[in-house]
Amino acid sequence: MSETADKTQLGSVETKVQDGIATITFYHPAHNSLPGKLLAALRDAIDAAGQDDNIKVIILQSAGARTFCAGASFDELMAIEDFPTGKTFFLGFANVINACRKCPKLIIGRVQGKAVGGGVGVAAATDYCFATQYASVKLSELAVGIGPFVVGPAVARKMGISSMTQLAFNATAWRSAEWAREKGLFAEVFETTEAMDEAVQTLAEKLAKSNPEAMRLMKQAFWEGAEHWDDLLDERAAMSGKLVLSDFTREAIARFKSK
Repeated sequence: MSETADKTQLGSVETKVQDGIATITFYHPAHNSLPGKLLAALRDAIDAAGQDDNIKVIILQSAGARTFCAGASFDELMAIEDFPTGKTFFLGFANVINACRKCPKLIIGRVQGKAVGGGVGVAAATDYCFATQYASVKLSELAVGIGPFVVGPAVARKMGISSMTQLAFNATAWRSAEWAREKGLFAEVFETTEAMDEAVQTLAEKLAKSNPEAMRLMKQAFWEGAEHWDDLLDERAAMSGKLVLSDFTREAIARFKSK
């Protein structure tokens, strides 16, 4: 098996449940990037938690003290050689976003560090997102010849089109966690991980004691207008799946990896 194939098999997704609170944690040694295998596992974990009557609320987080999520796996992107494979890869992010959207339980996001590309999309797909001051954000897709097509609807829903385009067009610039809070991506930003975790736990415990049906209906109401996202994100995945095969993109990814 090649080195690239080995890397795409690394990582984990784990779910722990206590007192009605499910904590879903994803991990990958490459800055919590998300190859297709992990995206599928993350989707399945969210779906399973949503259907478990013992679970009242979900916390979605990544492991480690630094990067929340580096987005797409560049090793896997470089290995894509045909359109069906490319579209399938980007559908992985679409499926995670749609799993968050359809999940009948409220999802609290915990972002301890930087979020890039698909990582911003994952944060945006949660219902209430906490972050630390180290959680800078960047939509880097255009810098490698693609575009934030799949994550765009989720990011725009949280931050608005204007803020999303600032991220999308200036694809190499980091925006601070406080900027992301002002634009609506993060609900609250904390100086330390400890302070953030205390706030996450406090809200999770409150929600776990709230009326499950009321929360389900609230979430349904708050996501109103996104019912067509299955088709929309499928179309967006096709756009990215085609672009990733271009010489421009392959050369851009190779330059990025060589830095």
